Amino acid sequence: MGCCGFPKKLSEYAAILPVVEVQQTFYKPPKVETALRWRQTVPPSFQFTLKAWQLITHPPTSPTYRKAGVTVSPSRAAAYGFFAPSDEVAEAWQRTREVAVALAAPLVVFQCPPSFTPTREHIANMRAFFQRADRGGLRFAWEPRGEWPDDLVASLCRDLDLIHCLDPFAAKPPSLSLRAPSHGEPWYLRLHGRGGYRYRYTDEELRALASMVRGQDAYVMFNNVSMWEDALRFRELLG
Repeated sequence: MGCCGFPKKLSEYAAILPVVEVQQTFYKPPKVETALRWRQTVPPSFQFTLKAWQLITHPPTSPTYRKAGVTVSPSRAAAYGFFAPSDEVAEAWQRTREVAVALAAPLVVFQCPPSFTPTREHIANMRAFFQRADRGGLRFAWEPRGEWPDDLVASLCRDLDLIHCLDPFAAKPPSLSLRAPSHGEPWYLRLHGRGGYRYRYTDEELRALASMVRGQDAYVMFNNVSMWEDALRFRELLG
């Protein structure tokens, strides 16, 4: 288990938890030299996973572009995001992959916005991207955020060799009947907070989560305001 982002100094974090999901690569990838320095700071057994650069998955209208200081010419806006078949998206994957190699990361997460819906064009773009992407041994996890039918998600993950990434608590209505990924191993679970980032998971919820993943090969990544504390509590429950 681990956190999405660095809630602590990396050396302190890596002494306690075994994996971190790098968020900087989503906004704007760091230099390869920076990634190599991070890799050298931690034990060999420590794992980095990372989010793919938003230029691959998110359109320029996303507020995350402004947060990262990324500007796009209006005339080229359609060439960005939604796995567009463009040189810009191909170059964004190359940048992401270079950082992944420097980190010796086993897995890259492609998180899509809710606006990435299951249209014919989006599915075609997605198929073309993942079929041509140079993986170099990397595993790919795909996190759809819109209204995607489970059978379609499972079919795409199977066809494109993707891990279905999800928040197991995101089922509606909210309950402790947790939802498992529809395809792929290891499991990759991202916990965004029930109802929002400021959520703190209860002991009952963490016990239910522990029961769900015990015996599974699974990444459990907390992405809420109390991610560090919740990850430590979850680690204790797993023993």
